[in-house]
Amino acid sequence: QARRVLDRIVGYQLSPLLWKKIRKGLSAGRVQSVATRLMVDRENEIRAFQPQEYWTIDAQLDRVGKPGGFTARYYGNPKKNDLGSREDVDQVLSQIAGKPFTVGSVKKTQRRKNPAPPFITSSLQQEASRKLNLTPKRTMMLAQQLYEGVELREEGSVGLITYMRTDSVRIAKEAQDAAREHILTHYGPEYLPETPNVYKGRKEAQDAHEAIRPTDLKNDPKELKAYLSNDEYKLYKLIYDRFLASQMGDMVYEATSVSFDCGRAQFRANGNRTLFPGFTAVYTEGRDDQQETVGQLPLMEPGDSFIPRKIDCGQHFTQPPARFTEA
Repeated sequence: QARRVLDRIVGYQLSPLLWKKIRKGLSAGRVQSVATRLMVDRENEIRAFQPQEYWTIDAQLDRVGKPGGFTARYYGNPKKNDLGSREDVDQVLSQIAGKPFTVGSVKKTQRRKNPAPPFITSSLQQEASRKLNLTPKRTMMLAQQLYEGVELREEGSVGLITYMRTDSVRIAKEAQDAAREHILTHYGPEYLPETPNVYKGRKEAQDAHEAIRPTDLKNDPKELKAYLSNDEYKLYKLIYDRFLASQMGDMVYEATSVSFDCGRAQFRANGNRTLFPGFTAVYTEGRDDQQETVGQLPLMEPGDSFIPRKIDCGQHFTQPPARFTEA
């Protein structure tokens, strides 16, 4: 009843506007009005955005007499200093011309990365859009088919996933136990956390259904490939891998930060080295923003000397927030 009343208060005023401006028969209600508001707010942010110019200096370094090149970025003089113009860049370049890069400090930190929770409707649509290039409508149509059932061998029609319209990250205890047994058998005890991973849902979640997961882990995607269409297989594998990874141990890696002194200028390089893959042995979550990949740095000690093979200068402008994708 509350929903119907809201549709009347909001929709009865908005729908006639759509009929006049866009097309007869369109309806707008409590959902569409909120989505419109989100897009209007984002568009206003984009219009109000003032781009700022900034420059970067990247030095491609080679160890004297040894292989293994990598890139260090200008940091400051020696305190952090942002380069706002070509004149600032030329000033730094004149300071470092012909000078070696000497390692000042090497900091190593051990870090952990947690697995992502199993899918809910919105995260499934977003990840399928990022990784599989599927529209939300297509994703839900495929998920519906996987939920309703696929004809398998002599077993007949088998529902491969749980209900796909859900806002809960909750997992049934039987499913959690089955996942732990599967991880122990196929990956080993080191991949299994001491206690099962439990994820906290959003405060406003209705929590009516479980998270989206495979109904039975014995239905391995590779073995079912012959019974599924290409897109069904890709989506099922995505759901299967995400659920399995959500019940695995953390990834452990060593983050290294190295500072280099070149005259008065300081440059920095960052690297990551995987110590234990954990859940990433199965699945890594996609991202909307394109992050720079951080590779591994060669072993080095304070006082080590490097020569610049090449120095690149780049002009950049800060970017406004991106418009929403459909997902």
